Amino acid sequence: MRQLFRPAEQGGAAQGTIQFIKETIMAYLAPTEFVTKMIDAGESKIFMSARDTLIRAFMAGAILNLAAAFAVTVTVQTGLPLVGAMLFPVGFILLYLLGFDLLTGVFTLCPLALLDKRPGVTMKGILRTWGLVFTGNFAGSLTVAVLMVIVWTFGFSEAPNAVAQKIGTIGEGRTVGYAAHGAAGMLTIFTRGVLCNWMVSTGVVCAMICTNVSGKIMAMWMPIMVFFFMGFEHSVVNMFLFPTGLMLGGNFTIMDYLTWNEIPTALGNLVGGLLFVGLTMYSTHVRTAPKRAR
Repeated sequence: MRQLFRPAEQGGAAQGTIQFIKETIMAYLAPTEFVTKMIDAGESKIFMSARDTLIRAFMAGAILNLAAAFAVTVTVQTGLPLVGAMLFPVGFILLYLLGFDLLTGVFTLCPLALLDKRPGVTMKGILRTWGLVFTGNFAGSLTVAVLMVIVWTFGFSEAPNAVAQKIGTIGEGRTVGYAAHGAAGMLTIFTRGVLCNWMVSTGVVCAMICTNVSGKIMAMWMPIMVFFFMGFEHSVVNMFLFPTGLMLGGNFTIMDYLTWNEIPTALGNLVGGLLFVGLTMYSTHVRTAPKRAR
């Protein structure tokens, strides 16, 4: 038995473990490399065909909101919001690994290609991409909303179950609830949108930093969990929550949803992702200022 634990073999095992950690857990890109990768990704999305953009956006909205339905279900059944928040990132991770696109991501990445003066990149092209991704995300989210309402009401034949009732209260609280506070409510929802895409885009960037799947999963998990647990506003998740609430008889209107949630949330997502992630990364890692003289 002693021969099984000789020092030389122990040393070899230790070296093997260290090498495994370096190759699987600590595999990442330098800042200048991953910011270039961000710019390349933004450029690629701008020149993608309308067909592919819509398909990828549709699937992103659908997968993300299946995970949102899952997280709300877990929260209701366990009574522990933290557990739901810990599990929600599964959807984001799946859609990222499958190469699908969320509006929050293209808000951050596409303008970088314009700032970097990539050939053929124009503001018109960026707006086209944003519009197509918004359309695809909304279609995917609405599809999942209809399917989940069917599940939660036994094909519209029964009263909504506990999970559906919870989603109905979310929709009402985050529309007429904001409206009751007037300008302060509008400022609050915009700020929550800013904070949301600060975290979500950080998750996208962290995934680009890592060069292996396990690293990407761990890097994305943390900021996505933060945004969900803190109750920040994500424009694509709201594309599912609020239509679902309306179908379940929520006490708010489509105009309430657009005016007091979707539009200010999307604007906040744009500002948060671009200002706190895209522009900061670009300005310091691409347009790096000269170092001070010694």
